[in-house]
Amino acid sequence: MFEGAPRPFFSRRAIFLTVSTLFVVAAIVVAHEVLLPVILGIVIAYVLMPLVELVEAKRASRAVSILIVYTVVLGSLFLFVRLTAPRIGQEVQGFVRELPKISATASREWVPAFQSRLRALTGREAPVEVPPSNEPSVVVKKRADDTYAIELGSGFIIRPDQDGYVVDRADDKKTPLDPDQLIARSIEGGVSYARHNAFELVKLTGGIVRGVSRFFFVFGLTLMIAAYLMMTKEKIFAFFRTLIRPSARYDFERLIMRMDKGLSGVIRGQLMICLVNGALSAVGFAILGLKYWPILAILATVLSLVPIFGVIASSIPVVAIGLTQSWQTGALVFLWILAIHQLEANFFNPKIMGDAAKIHPVLVVASLLAGEHLFGAVGALLAVPCMSLTQSLFLHFREVAHRTDPELSLEVLPSSLPPPPPSKSIPAG
Repeated sequence: MFEGAPRPFFSRRAIFLTVSTLFVVAAIVVAHEVLLPVILGIVIAYVLMPLVELVEAKRASRAVSILIVYTVVLGSLFLFVRLTAPRIGQEVQGFVRELPKISATASREWVPAFQSRLRALTGREAPVEVPPSNEPSVVVKKRADDTYAIELGSGFIIRPDQDGYVVDRADDKKTPLDPDQLIARSIEGGVSYARHNAFELVKLTGGIVRGVSRFFFVFGLTLMIAAYLMMTKEKIFAFFRTLIRPSARYDFERLIMRMDKGLSGVIRGQLMICLVNGALSAVGFAILGLKYWPILAILATVLSLVPIFGVIASSIPVVAIGLTQSWQTGALVFLWILAIHQLEANFFNPKIMGDAAKIHPVLVVASLLAGEHLFGAVGALLAVPCMSLTQSLFLHFREVAHRTDPELSLEVLPSSLPPPPPSKSIPAG
């Protein structure tokens, strides 16, 4: 084609890239249920790549650096679990035993107090309790055809049974069994269940074995994918550069830089903030004498991975357990959580995540709702990183569009990115 001649609207290259993109998107949609190891591998590779590069700077090969980082990270996790598992197990058992007490406290004290406050605010009076009736509970009436009808009053519960329905008194209490009878009946019931449901037990055992085996298989496959991605990082980016026209590779580099800055804050920064929040929560809960503080600190750390909703979900059980001890403990725990998140919002987020990772809270909530609705818990975890990528793409193409508009071409670009190259004049035809 002669120089200066107009380019065709649909070139072979554009058609090839469009068809390839559609094929890749269709493959992702069809195989999205088995892509979890790939997605987790990408996340792990992105999180660990700075550590690998740090070790590689000490004149170690890329493969050796990956092995060192894997050994340190996985060894640290194993050591943490090994040291904390006995204490966590004891705390979980104590927490499970005290759940009925917490529920009873909530129903006897918190709910009536809340109802009385609500009635005081709305001006409604408390409901008048009706004294129990002296009418008989069971009435037998003779019908005209010499049959009898039985009418049940209050104090009875009709429940379904194998042969029909059974009528029980609402205030019936089972006679407590002595320990010997309880053990004998438990063993007898277990043997009877095993005899009649042997096939179901075999299926359940097989399902547990398959679940554990699948977990280790997926975990090993995820680590292998992450290792391959870190080994071939340069080749992967070089391949994508070959898909871009030489005149547009500068914009491609800026797009990659913008996406990296956004994801670095959302993923690496959020992980760092989760660890800091967990450490501060553990220290505060221990000082305030909160029961089961190791479990609650781990819960706060894990749920902090989900912005906004994770903070709310982790704060409710913490404050509730504090209130079971005393209202002062509950109030102090709430104030400590509030102080942590104020420190996070005003200090940790600007210092660790930076301005490039800032996403409007409305977009964060919308992405979390959409991700959880479409893909469950995994979608909620990956919603904000996907929103960060979407925001980076929008800002990049807005910047490109502004440079082509004479009225907007003088707009100041972000100082964290390099300035655009000088525009080249197009020779006249």
